[in-house]
Amino acid sequence: MKKINGSQLFTLILITQIFGLLSNLLSGQTRQIYTALIKPPLAPPGWLFGVIWPLLYLLIGMAAYLIYQKPQTAESKIAIRLYWAQLLVNFLWPIVFFRFEWYDLAVGVIILLDVLVAVAVIRFYNVKKIAGYLMVPYLLWILFATYLNIGVALLN
Repeated sequence: MKKINGSQLFTLILITQIFGLLSNLLSGQTRQIYTALIKPPLAPPGWLFGVIWPLLYLLIGMAAYLIYQKPQTAESKIAIRLYWAQLLVNFLWPIVFFRFEWYDLAVGVIILLDVLVAVAVIRFYNVKKIAGYLMVPYLLWILFATYLNIGVALLN
C-alpha cells in the first residue's frame, strides 16, 4: 500500500474547496434568489446546500488524490482531465444560475456537468475503485440538482 502524501491530499481537497468557494462568491445573493424562486416538489431548504457542498468537495478532492497517486496511464490521464473539466463546469453552473438567473442555460450547463461526472465516476473507478465510489454521492446530488434546475426553469 502506498503511503499517503498528506500535503498532496490537503492540496487537492483545498483546490476543490476553493473552486466551490469562489464560485459561490461570484454567484451573488444565492440565498435571497433561492428563497424567492418557485421551486419544484422535494426542493430542500437553502441551508442544506451549505452543508452538502463542502462534504462533496471533500470527497471529490479525495477521489482526485487517489487518481493522482496512481502511476500515469492513458486511463488515469483521462480521469484527471475529467476531474478538472467537471470542476470548471461545476464552478460555472451557480454563476449562470444565480448571478445571471439564466435558468434555461443553466439546465444545459448542469446536464453537461452530469455527463462529465458520470464519465468521471466510470474512469475513476477504472483507475482506482474507491475513487469512483467517492464520486457517487456527488453524481447523485447533481442529478437531484438537475431535477431542481429543470423545475425552476419551468416554474419561473
